[in-house]
Amino acid sequence: MAKIVVTAAEVQQAASSGVLQVPAGAIVTPLAKDVAAELGVTITRSGGSAPAAGAAAAPARSGTDDLTDRVRAIVTSLLGSGGGGPAAPTVARKPVKLSSIRDARLERFPYPGPPADMEVKTVDVVTADDGAPVATGYMSITKGSFPWTLTYDEVQIVLEGELHLGGDAGGKVGYPGDVFYVPKVSSITFGTPSWAKFVYVTFPANWEDQIG
Repeated sequence: MAKIVVTAAEVQQAASSGVLQVPAGAIVTPLAKDVAAELGVTITRSGGSAPAAGAAAAPARSGTDDLTDRVRAIVTSLLGSGGGGPAAPTVARKPVKLSSIRDARLERFPYPGPPADMEVKTVDVVTADDGAPVATGYMSITKGSFPWTLTYDEVQIVLEGELHLGGDAGGKVGYPGDVFYVPKVSSITFGTPSWAKFVYVTFPANWEDQIG
């Protein structure tokens, strides 16, 4: 004998009474169960048995649901986002530092290279002492050029004048607002036909320790 199939249409028809009684062996389609849950219709089996699974009763939890809850609990614990989980550890944050060019006092470049008639001055304004992974400073040069090999990576941002980079840099010229990136182990020349001032950013911060 073929089994009776209960569809969503029959559930909708029973919405006014809130109860749909079906034969004990009837098959309730998944859509019918969903509609019953939405409309608040209780599907009962003849003979007074419990409501059909998925109708008014909450659906059985699957292993996927349990896994989802466990993952959620772990993430909540790690992030400390409420729910009774432990708070995430607080990482000490370094303060923001502002260095003004107006306050910078450049001093004569302490390393050999520049000729005697060329004035080269520098000052570091951000260093490893600030907890930074990079060092930043100002550098100014007058007419002339001198060789330099970088044992660290450096970015240079031209502020004033013309900055000429020769050697491995290939004779590039930077003007105010221009940015150079000089990779580690580059042998270049710093130069200018008149005057140049720029910001340098080096990585790592202890660039002076890298000089052989």
